Amino acid sequence: MRQSQLFTKTIKEAPKDEVSVNANLLTRAGFIYKNSAGIYSFLPLGWRVIQKIASIVRQEMNAIGGQEMFMTALHDKHYLQATGRWGVDVVFKVAEAGKKEPTFNLSWTHEEIISEIAAKYINSYKDLPFSVYQIQTKFRNEPRAKSGLLRGREFLMKDLYSFHTSEKNLFEYYDLVAKSYKKIFERCGLASVYTLAAGGDFTLNNTHEFQVLCDAGEDTIYVCEKCGYSENKEITKLEDGVECPKCGGLIKEKKSIEVGNIFPLGTKYSEAFNLKFSDENGVKKYVVMGSYGIGLGRVMATIVEKFYDEKGIIWPKEVAPFQVHLIEIKSSAKKIYEDLIKAGVEVLYDDRDKSAGEKFADADLIGIPIRMVVSEKTLKEDSVEIKERNKKETKLVMLRSLASELEAKLLS
Repeated sequence: MRQSQLFTKTIKEAPKDEVSVNANLLTRAGFIYKNSAGIYSFLPLGWRVIQKIASIVRQEMNAIGGQEMFMTALHDKHYLQATGRWGVDVVFKVAEAGKKEPTFNLSWTHEEIISEIAAKYINSYKDLPFSVYQIQTKFRNEPRAKSGLLRGREFLMKDLYSFHTSEKNLFEYYDLVAKSYKKIFERCGLASVYTLAAGGDFTLNNTHEFQVLCDAGEDTIYVCEKCGYSENKEITKLEDGVECPKCGGLIKEKKSIEVGNIFPLGTKYSEAFNLKFSDENGVKKYVVMGSYGIGLGRVMATIVEKFYDEKGIIWPKEVAPFQVHLIEIKSSAKKIYEDLIKAGVEVLYDDRDKSAGEKFADADLIGIPIRMVVSEKTLKEDSVEIKERNKKETKLVMLRSLASELEAKLLS
């Protein structure tokens, strides 16, 4: 993409009403736009990042047998009434035209919806197990909308639901999802901590969260420095400096950001929607369910909170909006841009009539992994100047060696 054609522009000054790093940098760099408290639009650069994260999620969900679908965001109240969640404070309720009382709600979660749908198709144990997932907008009547994309009223969620004949089979899949989640976050550049958390009214027992250690986090966890065992402060009896109950290592109190969670639901939703199957002996039993969520915008925000400096964002390679930021200074990089595109490289081409200083500042703010500079000086030597966003050194690379140099850097 030519940067001269990108309709968004960078902003020099930090937004006055944003205090979090992610909201500040993502707004200044032109990735998001704040419409209201806790409600953001993803601009072209931001949407490219979200699509990169979504692609990783889809690949890993498909790898464990997840089937993608898409469910309605507008729900009749009978769904939440069936499970006693119509009165939950976070639910956005909607009244039909001409009616005073709300009869619908905007999607907060989809356990009820998928349970009713599944009841139409599950009959026998032969239909189980299976899992479905979606990537869809969720709405939460959040009274404390803050911290940019970390706590919003409208957000993009990947929710996976699994259906099983037994708790044993559920927990086998539960562990498989846990491993998949770990891989997803690693591919996004995040080291996650598998953390025991409180169960809810609709879970078999405790749940698990995936926490990323970060001083900007709202959560507090207690994690073993030796084996990595972790518990959320809301449930734990652990304290800072005590021995780990699993390995005897040292427990440390840490601030963290929750990027994903998994729930063993049991039969609560199956009972509410008469979701049953016939076992090998023809006996009717309730289906055992699990639920698993990842907030895509929250992952994006967490990446920014973890990877930035005084100049701007530092995107990990697999989720960056582009792989290369090509900057021309008093010369033309059009031929190099076209060659890179033909080679399948994702390029943001800064062809604007701006000073070198402005272009370098914007490149650092936007945070694309590789900056490539073309100038009269470099062209005289049949070369380009390459700098990685997370490093200080620059390097002159001959044009004939450019393809192999890029391949090495992008794959490292």
